[in-house]
Amino acid sequence: MKTSRAAAFLVALAAPFAIGVATTAHASAQPVANSAITGALSSPQVQYVPASTVSRQNAVESAEAYLSISAFSRQGLIEQLEYEGFSNADAEYAVDHITVDWNEQAAKSAKSYLEISSFSRQGLIEQLEYEGFTPAQARYGVTAVGL
Repeated sequence: MKTSRAAAFLVALAAPFAIGVATTAHASAQPVANSAITGALSSPQVQYVPASTVSRQNAVESAEAYLSISAFSRQGLIEQLEYEGFSNADAEYAVDHITVDWNEQAAKSAKSYLEISSFSRQGLIEQLEYEGFTPAQARYGVTAVGL
């Protein structure tokens, strides 16, 4: 089958838009191509994302700084980093690359809540869950403070 010059031009024009990069949370890059036009390309160009960028390192440092002054759930810390302008990918990278005992964070958060207000056991569990702690972490935190 012969290809017209117009069809060849369209394939060449569309080719840069048919190739992309699929990345995982660990930033390994794998090429993704549209098989209908991959054959028209001799070698697809793929961009690789480094595992750790300056932005990701800054997010790690910010996460550590936040945890040094206040208790956070994993989800709460991600949301705080996003609020500060980090992308979701950088925020998740940060919380995945720091050492955190989320149960300890739940206990610290429970203690902080009890210093400012009275809670029933169930009410404090629900508050911690609202803050992003898992049900197990919330129960641990409430038990750790004696409720």
